[in-house]
Amino acid sequence: MQKEILPEVTIYTDGACDPNPGAGGWAAILLFHKTKKEIKGFERQTTNNRMELMAAIQALKILEVAHKVKLYTDSKYLQMGIEEWMPNWVKRGWKRKGGKLANIELWQSLQQLSKKHVIEWYWLKGHAGNEFNERVNWLAQHVIKNN
Repeated sequence: MQKEILPEVTIYTDGACDPNPGAGGWAAILLFHKTKKEIKGFERQTTNNRMELMAAIQALKILEVAHKVKLYTDSKYLQMGIEEWMPNWVKRGWKRKGGKLANIELWQSLQQLSKKHVIEWYWLKGHAGNEFNERVNWLAQHVIKNN
């Protein structure tokens, strides 16, 4: 049996809100072998956490076929949610130990998209000089200011 070799992509994501809750923006950079693609979006009334999730969702939606993904985020909410908290939410029927789960439809969408790919999730410190993290932060902020 031959193991399928998946195309690789590195993704950086960020979300922003000003104020929180309020106008929000999200952004992602997808780095393929020889190509860089930037995407961004805006919501008039949202939260920072929703924008962090939306950035990852929209980046994964771009990928038409299965990929090996390295996804970088400066959001502990996103990284811990997908890696640590989600298995228990699923076991409890999409509920938190303390009750209702916020942003359930986004978490469910992210879970479905994640099944298609082999994803390694990485947390990195925001505003710490990483070129791509700084760029997605700027894009997310810029989209808020220009809408």
